[in-house]
Amino acid sequence: MKVTQEAEKEVQSKTKTKKVLSILFKVLCAIIIAILLFVAIVYTVNKISSYSEQKRMEPYGQRVSVDGKQMNVTIQGKGGETVVILPGFGTAAPVLDFKPLISELSPYYKVVVVEPFGYGLSDQTEKERSTANIVSEIHEALQSLHIDRYILMGHSISGIYSLDYVNKYENEVRAFVGLDSSVPALSEQKVDSSDTQPIKWFRNLGFARVQLKLSADPYDGLPYDEETKEQLNIMIRKNMYNTTQLNEAESMYSNFKAAERLTFPPNLPVLFFVQANHPGTDQWIPEHEKLVKDSVHGEMVLLEANHYLYRSHSKEIAEKFMSFMGGIQ
Repeated sequence: MKVTQEAEKEVQSKTKTKKVLSILFKVLCAIIIAILLFVAIVYTVNKISSYSEQKRMEPYGQRVSVDGKQMNVTIQGKGGETVVILPGFGTAAPVLDFKPLISELSPYYKVVVVEPFGYGLSDQTEKERSTANIVSEIHEALQSLHIDRYILMGHSISGIYSLDYVNKYENEVRAFVGLDSSVPALSEQKVDSSDTQPIKWFRNLGFARVQLKLSADPYDGLPYDEETKEQLNIMIRKNMYNTTQLNEAESMYSNFKAAERLTFPPNLPVLFFVQANHPGTDQWIPEHEKLVKDSVHGEMVLLEANHYLYRSHSKEIAEKFMSFMGGIQ
């Protein structure tokens, strides 16, 4: 009798275990199905939204042939001197992003904004995003437009590219203006293809759109009209984490290292606009001072602003820039 009771208990225990495992399996299947359904919804919404946004995208600028591809460039203003503006890393639509600064400069200068490959309305490219290639492509674009004497103005990572540029084309560049431009000594972290591959999946599945939806509007409260902000948001969704920009991220560390041996030509006028309180390092101002200390005409202006200081302080930048240029005539 005792053996029979123990056997019954064992059977009941096994039955209970099977039920628990069955429930856990069903729950796990439900979770997997829910995740797959969520991914499918995100993917589908992104595809539909991207198609809709593509039709609402308003073209701007002109396209020039560079290395067999098309690069987008805008020219505004009819001043006697030319200012060429280069964007920081990841700027989705440089022409639209620099709009407040362009508005301040274009009454007095011919303002040229170059959208490198992977930016704005320019094509993407599989060519290595080395400083040498990027500089060569920008120069080719300017040459095709017969622009051969100009002031170079660069934001963020363009400060690294510009160091190479002004040394290669010293006879063309009249002055350099850094808009919180990067400095070689404060390098970005090394990024490998193994780091960017998950980001490509993240983008291709549509989760970049979700990320943007949950993020604050970077143009809120700034001097951009609603139409421009709408186009900027469309362009951000178009270009965020695109392959060309991810390739540029992979080349960034080596580009910084290569720039460590470069300095600005002593006779080249250099004007830095720098954020007064960098959130990540206390060496931001000292390293800019080192770069400009040997320039015959070198100056640094501190602004109470974030990294995108030209969005919020375009008027101050334009006024100081024109004063600086007037002093070296």
